[in-house]
Amino acid sequence: MDKKIAKFSIGDIVKHRHFNFRGVIYDVDFEFNNSEEWYQSIPKEVRPKKDQPFYHLLAENSDVTYEAYVSEQNLINDNSKKPVKHPMIDEIFSEKRGSVYYKRSN
Repeated sequence: MDKKIAKFSIGDIVKHRHFNFRGVIYDVDFEFNNSEEWYQSIPKEVRPKKDQPFYHLLAENSDVTYEAYVSEQNLINDNSKKPVKHPMIDEIFSEKRGSVYYKRSN
């Protein structure tokens, strides 16, 4: 069995390569783990491969906050050091240092 390695980690602040939103990673699937309906709704010309890590984000754009599910190929680091203004940040993370949030310990 091949060992999959994720490029990004929980707590990393990232932005989408093509769309205008950013967020903090709160979970990782090492390969696609969403519905086929969701997958097919992505335009074929930008549809990512399923055999790569997918990331759950607390996301924001200039208008709203939401949760996003994004393939690794469509994420890049956000080095702005600006906080992500999502209402669930404090439920999952305890602090932010630089461009990384640190998870709360249970």
